[in-house]
Amino acid sequence: MSGERIRLNGLRQSTVGHTAIGLWRHPDSQAHRYRELSYWTETARILERGRFDALFIADALGPLEVYQGSVDAALRDGIQTPTDDPLLAISAMAAVTEHLGFSVTVSSTYEQPYSFARKMTTLDHLTGGRIGWNVVTSALDSAARNLGLTTQLPHDQRYAVAEEFMDVVYKLWESSWADDAVVRSPEGIFVDPARVRPVAHEGTYYRVPGIALSEPGVQRTPVIYQAGTSPVGRAFAARHAEGVFLSTYLPSMARGLVTDVRERAAAEGRDPRSLKFFAIATVIVAETDAQAQAKLADYQSYASVEGALARWSALMHIDLSALDLDKPLEYVETDGIRGMVELFTTLDPDRRWTPRAIAEFVGVGGGGPVIAGSPATVADELERWVDEAGIDGFNIADPVPPVTFRDFTDLVVPELQRRGLVWRDYEGSTLREHFHGGGVTRVRDDHPAARYRFSAPQ
Repeated sequence: MSGERIRLNGLRQSTVGHTAIGLWRHPDSQAHRYRELSYWTETARILERGRFDALFIADALGPLEVYQGSVDAALRDGIQTPTDDPLLAISAMAAVTEHLGFSVTVSSTYEQPYSFARKMTTLDHLTGGRIGWNVVTSALDSAARNLGLTTQLPHDQRYAVAEEFMDVVYKLWESSWADDAVVRSPEGIFVDPARVRPVAHEGTYYRVPGIALSEPGVQRTPVIYQAGTSPVGRAFAARHAEGVFLSTYLPSMARGLVTDVRERAAAEGRDPRSLKFFAIATVIVAETDAQAQAKLADYQSYASVEGALARWSALMHIDLSALDLDKPLEYVETDGIRGMVELFTTLDPDRRWTPRAIAEFVGVGGGGPVIAGSPATVADELERWVDEAGIDGFNIADPVPPVTFRDFTDLVVPELQRRGLVWRDYEGSTLREHFHGGGVTRVRDDHPAARYRFSAPQ
């Protein structure tokens, strides 16, 4: 370890089946309570007690219906359907915590930047500056058809739309209102009109002539995350991301992605070390290695192979039911999540994955490493990943909520703290301060949002 702390995010989705497929059947699982506010406030309290940086809430806007051309398999296993809106529980979680951040997935393809900017500023206000946005372009045809399109936009066009979307929201968050626009003067003026200006955006995909509806939040621009690992996704991350999410199962694979994105960020004029990389990991921990392995075997007995095939068929836009389950998968260009296709076809030169092997592998861990052992064994493996992959931390999954988060907090975090690998208390009060240190609440000067900062008209 270089002395930099390991950063921890909890990983959840407002649904029953997310990274672990079929484990809602386990008697200890409370996954079915995703629709209860107490489920989310309990989660937030557990993570803050464990000094996690943030809770990352994933999302998808369409049902999974690629496998066998039907949503039936996904419904049987509760995979991402039913699902609730991920934004609406954040205020309640913020009310029961003081420092935990919240990163939420929202698609640039199906939002309007003008109204979306207000949503995120509202959450920045209500959380006291603890909000982040995971930018996705959405990969499900079902989402496209249900949200007004006849078919999904091509992969690279989605990113072209996203680039303009970012320009618009940066203008709304950074350039429309001066810091001192709200004056509340004794003369009865609440906002000085001279300190508010329209963004006047005219582009290919969006026209936004007016002023931002909200006064600036604590961070102005929320912390920006990105998870795409296709070449165009990496380029997008290099330009915009402060946090990058990775789904790989070997440190060497993660190292290649980290190196590539950092080099691209440097070419964009950004400090490559300012980008923080988080690998998904599922941790099954107990007092001893033997107990942890027994717990993992128990969890694996509830995993659904068909459900895993249904989820990954939708992610990759490849109907795995139409393939020989025991024949190695070949890379093909799709409009799905190309990084997921690469994960099981080209990224690992030493392994050929069959659909059946993929389903069995992702049943508990969702495509990332499954680390089972005592607190010392888990800490050793997390430290190895940081050293070999060059990552900054982990998105810790919760396959049996809230048991696995609670176990990690109670058993692994104290061991990591004993080794000096994670902090014992929070520094600063905003999510961006978790990234860059106390006092850094606004985007860095080398971030593209910074060029839109307000300056009074001449």
